Amino acid sequence: MLPYIDPDMTQSEHSALYIGRFAPSPSGDLHFGSLVTALGSYLQAHACHGKWLMRIDDIDPPREVPGAASRILQSLEHYGLCWDGEVLYQSQRHEAYRAILAQLQQQGSSYYCTCTRQRIQQLGGFYDDHCRHLHLPADNAAVRLKQRHPIYGFHDKLQGYITVPAKMAEEDFTIYRKDGLFAYNLVVVVDDNHQGVTEVVRGADLIEPTVRQLSLYQHLNFAIPDYVHLPLVLNQEGNKLSKQNHAQPIPLDDPRPLLIDALSFLNQPTIAGWQDLTTDQVLRQAIVGWNINPVPQKNITYRQFK
Repeated sequence: MLPYIDPDMTQSEHSALYIGRFAPSPSGDLHFGSLVTALGSYLQAHACHGKWLMRIDDIDPPREVPGAASRILQSLEHYGLCWDGEVLYQSQRHEAYRAILAQLQQQGSSYYCTCTRQRIQQLGGFYDDHCRHLHLPADNAAVRLKQRHPIYGFHDKLQGYITVPAKMAEEDFTIYRKDGLFAYNLVVVVDDNHQGVTEVVRGADLIEPTVRQLSLYQHLNFAIPDYVHLPLVLNQEGNKLSKQNHAQPIPLDDPRPLLIDALSFLNQPTIAGWQDLTTDQVLRQAIVGWNINPVPQKNITYRQFK
């Protein structure tokens, strides 16, 4: 039987305090798809009487848009989605990431790799451990995790049991990039553990990488959070609503209609008479009525919900 993550052994089952988070990357302004994810994670955290933390995943400078981080925070505040505590910026966490890389190296759990993307694509997209025993120097090399805890599947509280191809589960994936940037799978695990996150609520586009992150949790002996992957918002062409696809920023006018649209997208109860309520009152009623079970599992094309 293939190994998998037992949902009964997750951190939130043993924690008195729920801690969730929203972690946008500043590669563009907040759009409706981002708002849906933010609202879903916000409601889940508050319905569980927990904390909702904010992190800016500014770990990839070439993809960042100047001023996007501050505009994202401004938009969230405008829509009443206020976070607990101070904002954590990944760009200020390099020392912590380097410490984890050093720990894995000392444990013999990582190695340097000079393979190109083109070579890996020619292999079918999955790495073949080519550099694992070559003992290469650090010059112009990426760092890969020596996979010792492959995760073939996990339980998602919305999507159910998720499995991935064996080649993906068993792959020695990159934790430090050849261009000198820390890999997403490394930093998200280090930061979620640092912030004490007990449940990760995020978009369904990140389902498959979850198995790599779960594997890293085991390598580092970190407590494992629960996972909820919300449906993606698609545009009329069937593509994910995203900054790369030129999704329009959410407007900074009356936030209530778009919040109602986002609640409808998440298949939540209609808030009667919301036009007569303040934004704060709308969110309070949304928290009381929040139920994750009716949230759609499949991605949905966005139209103006009423």
